Amino acid sequence: MKKVLTVFIVLVWITHSLSQVRVKDLSRLQGLETYQIVGYGLVTGLNGTGDTRRVTFTIQSVLNMLQRFGLNVPKQYVRMRNVAAVMVTAEVPAYVQKGDRLPVTVSSIGDARSLEGGVLLLTPLVDQSGRVVAMAQGALSVGGFAVPTTGGGGVRQNHTLTGRIPNGAVVQSSIGKPFALKDTLHLSLTEKDVTTAQRVLQAINQRFGEGTARPIQPYTIQVAVPEAYREADRRYAFLAEIEQLEVMPDVPARVVINERTGTVVVGGNVKILPAAVAHGNLSVEIRSEPIVSQPAPFSQGETVVLPNTQATVYQDEGKMVTIENATTVQEVAQALNSLGVMPRDIIAILQALKEAGALRAELIVM
Repeated sequence: MKKVLTVFIVLVWITHSLSQVRVKDLSRLQGLETYQIVGYGLVTGLNGTGDTRRVTFTIQSVLNMLQRFGLNVPKQYVRMRNVAAVMVTAEVPAYVQKGDRLPVTVSSIGDARSLEGGVLLLTPLVDQSGRVVAMAQGALSVGGFAVPTTGGGGVRQNHTLTGRIPNGAVVQSSIGKPFALKDTLHLSLTEKDVTTAQRVLQAINQRFGEGTARPIQPYTIQVAVPEAYREADRRYAFLAEIEQLEVMPDVPARVVINERTGTVVVGGNVKILPAAVAHGNLSVEIRSEPIVSQPAPFSQGETVVLPNTQATVYQDEGKMVTIENATTVQEVAQALNSLGVMPRDIIAILQALKEAGALRAELIVM
């Protein structure tokens, strides 16, 4: 019998894009922060895939709920396979009004096997101060399925212990203080990069005049509203024009490696200095063939079948390849391809190039 180990690795190259990006997609206006809210609830209607009796807080939650409806049920008669305890989370944009709807995410915290087909019961969602901000309820969408089979196996598609309810929460009270655009605005970059901040600043000054924007922190730009836009009904028009300005963001040189999935992502600004790389592959082949062992005549022994295992080691001839100065992502790809190695070896080669000082990029291992 021959044992074969197969490794799949996805190598993704990100080419340098020359397209412009809107200021709206690069920054946010200070004073318009979002809020996080969370709640604890129950999902019912599961097809025997809910929490077991080992999850005591699920049983207690069900008993408390039934008591609120005037039902006193002994604990020993409660079966929990159709119910699961969950945490419900949502993100609230600034200045939402009472009656607005928000999407919520529901995730299991017990030992349920799946939330497929479940319905979230009415759940209060609170902020960090404990104030009820929204109420969530509705049918879950898990985007997958899990079908168990006998013997402990099964078939599963996607993750079924987390679901989502679009527009599943209703805001109970307005959030945030009254907001008014003043004579100065503050833009904060979502991607903290000084070069990109300077390009945004230059674009604003080029459009509205020198001195309109100035840096007050490395990633924060202060914008003065021009006199032509000081009227109350034109301030938001000025903000809308700023959001539509386009600049070219600066992309850092990064190589991201996910060793668990074998994914390598190389940024467009990655460079490789001249280097020489030697690489050789080592393969081990194991064969197991049955042989029959016969006893000697008149020895009263037994005929037995024994495995005959042989291990063979193959090592490809290593070679040293010189990598010339690679300044574009296409040249980096050609340089690695010239080594003639399997994709699974690219991760090791990139890490070795980084240690040797030839890889001019930040190496991130996830």
